[in-house]
Amino acid sequence: MENKLIPEENIASKIFLIRGERVMLDSDLAQIYGVSTTRLNEQTKRNIDRFPPDFMFELTKEEFENLISQNAISRWGGRRKLPKVFTEHGAIMLASVLNSDIAVKASIQVVRVFIKLREFVLMSKEITKKLEEFEAKTDKHLLEHDKLFQVVFDTLKKVLTQDEKPKKPIGFIMD
Repeated sequence: MENKLIPEENIASKIFLIRGERVMLDSDLAQIYGVSTTRLNEQTKRNIDRFPPDFMFELTKEEFENLISQNAISRWGGRRKLPKVFTEHGAIMLASVLNSDIAVKASIQVVRVFIKLREFVLMSKEITKKLEEFEAKTDKHLLEHDKLFQVVFDTLKKVLTQDEKPKKPIGFIMD
């Protein structure tokens, strides 16, 4: 495998949300860490005690098919088993069990991407909160204006729909 680091923006596109967790596929991490998917999975299996379910889990067939259809990732590609996915902590642990210079350097990039993603999500939540506050204020003001306009419209309707009563003549009546 090539000993070149993959740009962070390419790493970010390989992070998926599955079961409420941000994860990366074993094949993507193998590419990033400069090893084969087979070697990555062998090292994972040899060190399985380092990978609890919150660090790594295997996708179900439905999850993998959904991932393929939603993200246009390649099909099985000759795989006999469903892929494993790794959370941020699992990706870091992988670098320690792979124990290569490229894996260590690449894991630093992976961690930075996960951190940027987390910051982006927090910023998005903050923006959403501010928008909701603004909308609530705007709705309140619009309701007040709507009420005022309703009074104006009701008054206009009364004026426009009143039947004109015959006016009493003013002055003296002469017979």
